[in-house]
Amino acid sequence: MSDKTTPWTAADIPNLKGRTAVVTGASAGLGLVTARLLAEAGARVVLACRDIEKAAGVVRLVREKVPEAELSIVQLDLASQESVREAALKVRAECERIDLLINNAGTMSPQRIITADGFEATLATNYLGHFAFTGLLLDLLLAAPSGRVISLSSGFAGKKSAALDLDDLFYAKRKYKLLAAYGQSKRANLLFSFELQRRLNGTETALVSVAAHPGAAFTEFNRNVSPIIKPLTNPRFDWLFRGFMQSAEMGALPTLRAATDPQVRGGEFFGPENNTKGYPIRIEADASAHDPDTAGRLWAEAQRLTGVEYDFGTAA
Repeated sequence: MSDKTTPWTAADIPNLKGRTAVVTGASAGLGLVTARLLAEAGARVVLACRDIEKAAGVVRLVREKVPEAELSIVQLDLASQESVREAALKVRAECERIDLLINNAGTMSPQRIITADGFEATLATNYLGHFAFTGLLLDLLLAAPSGRVISLSSGFAGKKSAALDLDDLFYAKRKYKLLAAYGQSKRANLLFSFELQRRLNGTETALVSVAAHPGAAFTEFNRNVSPIIKPLTNPRFDWLFRGFMQSAEMGALPTLRAATDPQVRGGEFFGPENNTKGYPIRIEADASAHDPDTAGRLWAEAQRLTGVEYDFGTAA
């Protein structure tokens, strides 16, 4: 695939009438922008969110501009496997197929928190929850004429500190560090995206798996950062970061391109042209993200932990 000679923008999103998109974490930040622009392009959008009151506010916001928008809300707490299963059942009850599954929701925790399932919260939310949610909806994705699964990674995924330790995914043995734990979860998402495509290869389906990362965007996500850094995320200090950060609208473009550009192919990765900011282009992940042995072991561990197995036989 060759990139456009002009920047890819929201104006390039094609007409999505008749297509159904599920967006996790659509109540704020990048997810809100993604859901809004998909709805404006005509897609039916399911907002899968932990905070349903905030999600209801997004619905009102979108309908102010697009009164006829088809929008619905499903409560989803990705840190809870019980919630993931309940949400998947609700999506199944209202959707015959899913054309776009955008695994956007994410978190980072300053402290090591263990969920009710016994998982470290950052990995549970960013990776394991999405792994299970995608697997539970796989047959609906396979039923779409040209479905896509979009997994969000991060620039932190390529850092050495984000190395994946399959023997200590929950930081029981290592010292917990916020950015390392976040980076590990985003590296896991990247490995998942490429491994999902490998498993789709050879099946009789048009479903593809694509990865994206937003660069550095100004969003509410910054509320979870370290208390030492948090004061600097106050809007009055935005001028300090404008050289390498961008708006949520720009940060959502790699996801939107991965989800809607007709030229996208499975296994590709999209991010800002200048790494942390800029218009979306196809980029290359580091070699370790393409390691099939690591990806396969991570996949097997995710299946063991969540109890969700992917049935690709429904693709035939």
